Amino acid sequence: MFRLLLLSVGMMFILSACATPVEADPNAPVTNPTEGAAETPAQVNPYQPLESDAALQRGEVFIDSTDLLILESYPVQINLVLQGNLPTPCHQLRIVANQPDENNRILVEVYSVADPETVCIQILEAFEVTYRLGSFPSGSYTVLVNGEEIGKFDA
Repeated sequence: MFRLLLLSVGMMFILSACATPVEADPNAPVTNPTEGAAETPAQVNPYQPLESDAALQRGEVFIDSTDLLILESYPVQINLVLQGNLPTPCHQLRIVANQPDENNRILVEVYSVADPETVCIQILEAFEVTYRLGSFPSGSYTVLVNGEEIGKFDA
């Protein structure tokens, strides 16, 4: 038992001697990992319409449920959770959220696009998306998805 303990301690010393410490540059500025990284439009809205959509056919989206998530942050962040189905697996989801209008209504348009020349299996493709609406100035807001009111929130 004593030999096993002595052997274990000896192995720790040998292994620690092989490790070389990494020293930080004392003159290097401390930065946030995301600082300086530019947000691309795909990071802001991966479902935004693309220029290439002009060659695609616009289609419907079958929305089964919607939910507004109010994140406990400052300023308050609002997320929209959408669950539903695309007409086929070949359809791509598109989401466009407009700025609040004069009545503080946020109109969100949800649709799909697909290449009409592509042969695709005719089966619904389920999706669940959390879409970041962002933060808003103080006030009461109403969110509408494809013209249907889905909820209200106060900022």
